[in-house]
Amino acid sequence: MVESSADYKYDAQSFDAKHTAPAKSEHLLPFANNFGGGGSSGKWRLLRGLRAASVGVPIRRVNLNGILFFGLSCIWATSYILSLHGGDVVFINNNIGILGGELVISVLALTLMVTMLYMRRLRKTTRRNVLVLIVLISTALYFRDHGERFEHHGFYNVLIFLVIFIPLNLVIAALYMLFMTVPNFIIILGVSTIGLLCGVTVALRHYMHVFDQGMFDRLQDIPGECKWQGANYPLVDLLPPGTQNFWAGSMHCKSNDNTITASFDAQGYLKASCSTNDAIYVDILPDTRTWPLRAKSKWQVFNHVVLNTTVRADYKEPMAIEEKIQAVVVRCGSASKIVTRVSPLPSRLAEYTPPEDTDTRPLDLRAPITGKRPNVMFLFLDAVSHRQFYRRLKKSAKALASLHQPGKSELTELYRHHSLGFSTDNSTKAMYIGSINPGRVNPLPIWAYFRDRGYVTARVETSCEDWARTYLGYYHRRKAYSVGARSLDYELSSPFCMPEYYPAVGNSFGNFKGPFSITARCLYGRHVHEYGFDYVDQLRHELRSADSSKRRPYLLMLNLMEGHEGTGEVLRTLDDRLSQFLADFRDSGEAEDTALFLLSDHGLHMGLNMAFLNSGKIEHKNPFFSMVLPGWLHEQLGDEGRRGLRLNEQRLTTAFETHYTLRTLANWPSYDQGDYAKSLFAAVPAGRTCEEAGIGSNVCRCRS
Repeated sequence: MVESSADYKYDAQSFDAKHTAPAKSEHLLPFANNFGGGGSSGKWRLLRGLRAASVGVPIRRVNLNGILFFGLSCIWATSYILSLHGGDVVFINNNIGILGGELVISVLALTLMVTMLYMRRLRKTTRRNVLVLIVLISTALYFRDHGERFEHHGFYNVLIFLVIFIPLNLVIAALYMLFMTVPNFIIILGVSTIGLLCGVTVALRHYMHVFDQGMFDRLQDIPGECKWQGANYPLVDLLPPGTQNFWAGSMHCKSNDNTITASFDAQGYLKASCSTNDAIYVDILPDTRTWPLRAKSKWQVFNHVVLNTTVRADYKEPMAIEEKIQAVVVRCGSASKIVTRVSPLPSRLAEYTPPEDTDTRPLDLRAPITGKRPNVMFLFLDAVSHRQFYRRLKKSAKALASLHQPGKSELTELYRHHSLGFSTDNSTKAMYIGSINPGRVNPLPIWAYFRDRGYVTARVETSCEDWARTYLGYYHRRKAYSVGARSLDYELSSPFCMPEYYPAVGNSFGNFKGPFSITARCLYGRHVHEYGFDYVDQLRHELRSADSSKRRPYLLMLNLMEGHEGTGEVLRTLDDRLSQFLADFRDSGEAEDTALFLLSDHGLHMGLNMAFLNSGKIEHKNPFFSMVLPGWLHEQLGDEGRRGLRLNEQRLTTAFETHYTLRTLANWPSYDQGDYAKSLFAAVPAGRTCEEAGIGSNVCRCRS
C-alpha cells in the first residue's frame, strides 16, 4: 500500500541505515580503511553525504557510473587516436600543437577515470571491470601505432602520455591521501600553493630574463629588427636536470669488466694486451671514405655494408694493419675497445688536384693561394637551440667564453639566427652547398670547396650516416660516384655503425638504442662522442706537429648527435668532453690560427617543450651559433668586416650566411667579392624580413 503524504514522516535514523555506507566500505581503496584519527571521520561523513545527495538510489548510481566511465573511455581513446595522425615533416610542423592538445585531452580523460576508481562509491565488480577496460584499451592503442617516425609516431605518443599521466596521478593520489589524514589540510594546501606559486613566479621571471642571454651580450630590442613571436614562458627551465628521462637509466657508461690496452705505434703496428688470459682478436673496420653513394644509404644499408666488410683476425704481435684503415675494434673475452689512428699521415698526403669537370675554383682563382691562411674547426651540434646550449652545456659555455681574448681570438654570437626548416634538411643544405634546392647536377659540399684550395679535409660522423648521401644523393645521377673520395682526405664513420650502438635490425632511430635514443649513448664503456673527439685530437696533433713551413691548412668537421632526442637531457653527457676540448683548443694556442665554428641547424623539434610551449617553438627556430676568429684574421677584416660581424649579432641571419663565410675563409686572403658580400663579414640589411632572408612563411618565427 502506498503511503499518503500526510502519513509520511521523515526518519533520519531510518534514512541513514538505508543509504549510508557500511563500516567496511568497499568503495574505498585498500589503504583508505587504515586511515584514522586526525579528524578524518568527519571528512568521510562529508564525502558520503555528498555522494548520497548527488547520485541518489543505488540503481541510478550504477547507471551514472557506467555512463561516466563509458563517456570518459570514449574521449580517452578517440583523443589518443586523433593524436596519432602522422605525415611528412611539413604536416608535423603545422599540426604539432593540435596533436599535442589531443594527447593532453586523452591524459585528462584517463586521469578522471582512475580518480573515480578510488573517489566514488563503486562495487568491486564495477571497479574490476573498469580496470580490465583500461588495460584492454591501452593495449589496443599501443598496437594500433607504436612507430618512431613522422608517419607513424605512436611510440613517442606513449612516452609523452606517460610523462604527463604518471606524475599527474601521483600528485592527485598524494593530495587525496593527505586530505583524508591531515587536519586542516585545505588550509595547509592553500598556503603551500600560494608559496609555491610565488617561488615559481620568481624563478620563471629569472628564466625569462636569461632566455635571450649569451656570452657577453643578449638579444636587444632594436626598433625595426624582428622579434620572436608569441608569449615566452620557458617552463622547461623549472625542471631539475634529468627530470624528463630519469627513468631511462644512468647517463654514465658502464666500463668494461676487464682492461684492454691497445694502440698503434709510430710505425703503424697495432699492439694490444688484455688483463685476462682470453684470446685477443681484432675487427678491422673498413675505410668508408671512397665508398660510392649507393653503399652509404641509411635505413639499414650503410651499417650493413660496414658490418659485411669488417674483417676479423686473430691478434699476433706486432700486427700490421693496411694503411688506409682508420679504426679497429680489439676484443678480449667480453671486453672491446675501439682504437683509431690517422693514416696515412698528413705529411704523406699528395697535393690534391681536383678533376677539371668538378673543380670548384673559378678560372681566375686557380693559382696557388699565398699568404697566411686560417685553419677551420667545425663542431656541429644537431638540434641544439641558443637557450638549450646554455641550459645543458654550462661548462662548455664557460670554456667557449674563455676563448674570447681580444687581440688573440674574437668571439661572435648570433642572437637572431633562424633555422630554415623543421629538421636538418634545409638548414644543412644551405650551410654546406648554399642552396636548399640546388639547380645544378652533382652538387658538392663545402668540404670539397676547401680541398680544392689546398686544405686537408676530414669529417667525423657519429651517427652511421653520410650527410652527402642522405641530402645530396637525390641530385647525383650516378650512385656509383663517391663524394667522399672527391672531397675528403679522412673520414671516420665505421665505428659508429657497430651493432652494440647502432641497431643492425629493426628501427635504427629508436628511443632506447641508436643515435636518437633518450638513454646514454654508449659504446664499449665510453660515450660515443668520445671516439669522435679522440680522432679529431689525433688529427690536430698530426697536422700541427709538422714543421710550420710545411704545414697545410685544415678543415676538421665533427658531427655530434646528443641534442637530437625528445627529452633534451642526453645533451648533458656531452658537456665534460666538449668543455675539455674547448679548453685545450684555447691552451694549445690553436685559437690563434684556427677559426672555430660551434653551431647547430635548429632547436629541438620533438618532446614536451616543442609540443606544448611557445617558448619551445621559439627555441626550435633559434639554433645556437658561435664563431671564434684568430686575432690576426679579425684584424685583417678591417673596420667594415668587424662592423659587419658586430651588427649581424643582432640581425636576422641563417645558414646561408654561414655557407658564404666558409667560402670566404677557404679563399683567404684572396676571396670572391660576391661570397664576401653574402657572408657574416658584411652586414645584412637592417630590419631584414624572413622573406628577404630566404625563410619560408610557414617556418618564420621572428617578425617585425
